[in-house]
Amino acid sequence: MAHKAARSTTDDDLLLLDRQLCFPLYACSKEVVRRYAPLLEPLGLTYTQYIALMVVWEQGAITMHDLGKRLLLDSGTLTPLLRKLEGRGIISRERSCQDARKVYVRATDRGMELREQARSVPRAMGQCFGLTHEEADDPEKGHAQHARAWDGRGLTQGVRIAGQAGCVRATADRA
Repeated sequence: MAHKAARSTTDDDLLLLDRQLCFPLYACSKEVVRRYAPLLEPLGLTYTQYIALMVVWEQGAITMHDLGKRLLLDSGTLTPLLRKLEGRGIISRERSCQDARKVYVRATDRGMELREQARSVPRAMGQCFGLTHEEADDPEKGHAQHARAWDGRGLTQGVRIAGQAGCVRATADRA
């Protein structure tokens, strides 16, 4: 019977929060978004609006479907976000003439002006994580390359940058 008790303790240990791979990633994600907030506030953007705009700026025009796919957002999250940006004159949404099911998203002139204002954000974020301007500008240099957890090198890289950046410690210190 003692053997079962020891095994039960081991099984219970598997459910400790500190033993979960998901928690450091979750904590790091929250910390990164928290650090973006003061940089995006002067632009009047949330983190999710910012990443959506980055894709729109990069693509020029993109369907809502493809934008949602790129950002891993469903239409229930993406539609209100885009509606707010459209209401502020930052983006426009237009139905395709060839296929009415497709809605294209484009940056307006005001949205392109916002892009110019946002140019300082990546370097400022790099500084938050101890990166040089060179590392922040080029994701193939220094620790910045590890931030790309989904680039084919595996999730381990994302976990490593979370530890290097101190995301979990910084979040725990705030609690």
